[in-house]
Amino acid sequence: MHFEYATRKLRKQLESDAEMVKAYGDRAKRLKMRLGVLKNAHTLADVPSEPPPRCHPLTGKDAGHFAVDVTGNWRLVFEPLWPPDDELAREEGDLRKVTAIRIIEVVDYHR
Repeated sequence: MHFEYATRKLRKQLESDAEMVKAYGDRAKRLKMRLGVLKNAHTLADVPSEPPPRCHPLTGKDAGHFAVDVTGNWRLVFEPLWPPDDELAREEGDLRKVTAIRIIEVVDYHR
């Protein structure tokens, strides 16, 4: 799967092992594993919805975004980049059509 990033800072933190450890400390190892699962998936439908990654849609103010578990309450939050010429896939939520995501943040959103 192809990645885009919400900010340059986030890209820097997630593309460099040293920056990842600096930014996320002991969560960096698991974060790197989750990024690997996402990177190796052909589509968003290929990402397991069972633990440990547990890819799941978010609700409320974050509706339209998805998350995978990192550690404890920490999540990697992203939005699917739907094919621009396939409005039906978006409307139906066909995750088999999503081959790219935009990573929004790594956050403990349970606080």
